[in-house]
Amino acid sequence: MSDKAALAGKWTEGAIQLLKDLSSQEGANIAKASQWCADSILADGVVHLFGTGHSRIPLEEMFPRYGSYPGFNPMAELSMTFHTQVVGSNGQRQAMFIERVEGFAEEILKNWQFSKNDILIIFSVGGKTAVPIEMAIGAKKRGVKVIAVTSVASNKTGKPSHSSGTTLSDNADLVIDLMVPVGDALVAIPGMQTPVGPGSTITAIAVVNEIKVQVAEKLVNAGYIPPVITSSAVVGEAESKRLFDAAYAEHARRLSSRLTGSTSPRVGTD
Repeated sequence: MSDKAALAGKWTEGAIQLLKDLSSQEGANIAKASQWCADSILADGVVHLFGTGHSRIPLEEMFPRYGSYPGFNPMAELSMTFHTQVVGSNGQRQAMFIERVEGFAEEILKNWQFSKNDILIIFSVGGKTAVPIEMAIGAKKRGVKVIAVTSVASNKTGKPSHSSGTTLSDNADLVIDLMVPVGDALVAIPGMQTPVGPGSTITAIAVVNEIKVQVAEKLVNAGYIPPVITSSAVVGEAESKRLFDAAYAEHARRLSSRLTGSTSPRVGTD
């Protein structure tokens, strides 16, 4: 093998190992999370998902996209997740600053009226920035179960930067480890000081789709068939449109009562 190809496939090998580790070591926690989510959806609850930075990606993977169904609510704040401009207005510096501002999470949470049957899944690789931590703290104060999908190694490395002295995993009812090393990147390059090729997205997406599939099975076994957003190439144009419309309508129905001001306060109620 030439020097130019020496690292070919190295990241893929690392990613495959991460997925194996996730399945063997976190399978029970993923199954528990799936049961909680199924119970929530069957009780007319909503499974909310939150993440800053690139942790927006698993939110969009869960819903709405082909092969997904209502019951899940992606909560992505553009101020902390719009990264493609990188510099200038709406740049990365501002986004990274905002996600470290204590008190901002409470302003986000004020937009929502949660049910006791709701759940919040928070994605954060490092688990040390203020907004994800305070989203967990605020949700638990409102009686909402919190699932953290994070790198346990990163949570435990170094001193917590939040004023509470805690990390995301400290404030969750259930933790699913992304299995990635501190710093996330998987491949060391000879001659380079720092590794490249982050792995957390691949395991975060695996967590999302494992939950999605396991929850769907539990819903069907309970007699509830959710409308799955499906390509016309699979079910035909008319059925695809019907499923899209049904999924969007059901999503709107579930969220309508949870927007602040839409109904009387329902904290701690069904």
